Amino acid sequence: MTMTINERQDEIIDEFSGFDDWMDKYQLLIDLGNEQEPLDERYKTEQNLIDGCQSRVWLQADYADGKIHFQAESDALIVKGIVALLIRVLNDSTPQEILNTDLYFIDQIGLKEHLSPTRSNGLVAMVKQMRMYALAFQAKG
Repeated sequence: MTMTINERQDEIIDEFSGFDDWMDKYQLLIDLGNEQEPLDERYKTEQNLIDGCQSRVWLQADYADGKIHFQAESDALIVKGIVALLIRVLNDSTPQEILNTDLYFIDQIGLKEHLSPTRSNGLVAMVKQMRMYALAFQAKG
C-alpha cells in the first residue's frame, strides 16, 4: 500500500527529530541527496532549470496513470537533499493531491529557519514549480 503525502511528511519529521544538532541534520540532507538517482543528462535542459534558485536545480516531471513522477538534480549538495525530500513527499501523487497538500514538514523539521535566505527562496521556487506541474497536468488530464 502506498503512503499518503502526510504519512510521508510524518516519516521525514520522525527521521529528523532523531537529531538535535543541525550539523547532523545537514549531513542527513546531504546523504539523502547523494542517495538520489542521478538525473538523465537529456533532462538537464534550460527548460527544466528552476528559476529563483541560487544553485542549479533541474526538475523533470512526467505524467502517467493520473500520477506525477518527479526526478531532479542539483549541483549543490544541500539543495540536492532538499529536492530529494520534496520528491519523496510528492512523488507519484495525483495533481489534485499535490495541489491540496500543505507541506508542513518543511517548518516542522526547521528547514526554513536553518537555510540561508537564498536557499530558502530556492526551496519556495522548487515547491512552486512542482505545483505548477500539478496544475498543468490537471488541466491536461
